[in-house]
Amino acid sequence: MKHLSTLVLAAILVLGFSIQPAAGQSRPAPPGSTTPVRLTTARIAPLPQSAWTDAHRTLVARYAPDGRVGNALATLLHVPELVEAIMPFVTFLVNESSLAPRERALLVLRTAWLTQNQYLWAEHAARALGAGLTRTDLRRIAQGPGAGGWDPFELSLLSLADELFRNSSVTDATWTTLGVQYNLMQMTEAVMNVNEHVLLAMMLNAMGVQPNDWDTERLPADVPYRVAAPDAEPPLLRPRIAPIEGDGLRVGRTFARHPRLAEARGGQSNYVNRISPLMPYHRELLILRIGWVCQAVYEWAKHVGSVGRARDHGLEPLWIALGPGDPRWDPFEVSLLHFADELYRDTAVTDETWAAVTARFDTRETMSALMTVSNYRLVSMSLNAFGVQPLETDELFPVLP
Repeated sequence: MKHLSTLVLAAILVLGFSIQPAAGQSRPAPPGSTTPVRLTTARIAPLPQSAWTDAHRTLVARYAPDGRVGNALATLLHVPELVEAIMPFVTFLVNESSLAPRERALLVLRTAWLTQNQYLWAEHAARALGAGLTRTDLRRIAQGPGAGGWDPFELSLLSLADELFRNSSVTDATWTTLGVQYNLMQMTEAVMNVNEHVLLAMMLNAMGVQPNDWDTERLPADVPYRVAAPDAEPPLLRPRIAPIEGDGLRVGRTFARHPRLAEARGGQSNYVNRISPLMPYHRELLILRIGWVCQAVYEWAKHVGSVGRARDHGLEPLWIALGPGDPRWDPFEVSLLHFADELYRDTAVTDETWAAVTARFDTRETMSALMTVSNYRLVSMSLNAFGVQPLETDELFPVLP
């Protein structure tokens, strides 16, 4: 039956029909469905300087050379390997990206607004004002693509953020408009600016990281919350960014089109798959669940198959697709599935789910679970936007009963 389902779905891909789950309740509501409510105190407090080791001080010297250690970095210091995984890519996007400062500001601030992350908004609004944007500009970014007055290119930048956030994909119209002005590397950077800041927002919101004392800008409180994205288009049947020729996974060969970006972000997935203390069973459960809710068929195929080997770790992929309502999960597994679903839908975790997960996971494990879901949401959005295609032999999404 498994092979029959695979053949049916392969035929669907070839014929160009959308892959939709048979049971709508198997996926949570889309991101931004309700106005988010954010924590005003930290769940995981920044690591105090009195607890720093020489390894912590080395990281601080590298990533806060001016001596001003933000709350985000200080919180990540609880797991130094996470700092080493995340910060090189953040540094690349801030300091090395080929996008113009105004364009980066539009992408990052719109993402901060969509995720309602005060930390990212405060930090990047201050940076944007220093680069020449006005407070009127900031307010219009919060209002989004419908604010009026945007030229077609800037409108498409804002739309890119909304579409990736809501649909984990990008419409042909937005991709085409941006491609008139951007080359392949710039297209990759635009997508990854949004995706990385969604990753950061998921982690910072869930941990309750508060804005730094020196960053005084805040999300405009009087702008109604709204996501401006059309319904998702059918999955791509061919890549928008073709992988380079050679051996290895198509996702790696796709990112290899931008070698410096690939190098900078490589530590994130490496942490999840090689350094994280999570058991493979829990890791693959979280990866497959976020791949399913984002409808990233390539990610699903690889983690059911040769990369994650879900069944080798005792997981049944169909149950993961059916979600936390399936009666075969134990209570902790239900909590992990809710953990992934809430991060996807709300860019945050409810108190109930946080309490259930942290009753079993210590701080390092909890932060690693956050990183697992957040990184693979980034991966899912990237795969869908770039059109990375599964192999003909891959096991695709299950057909739900």
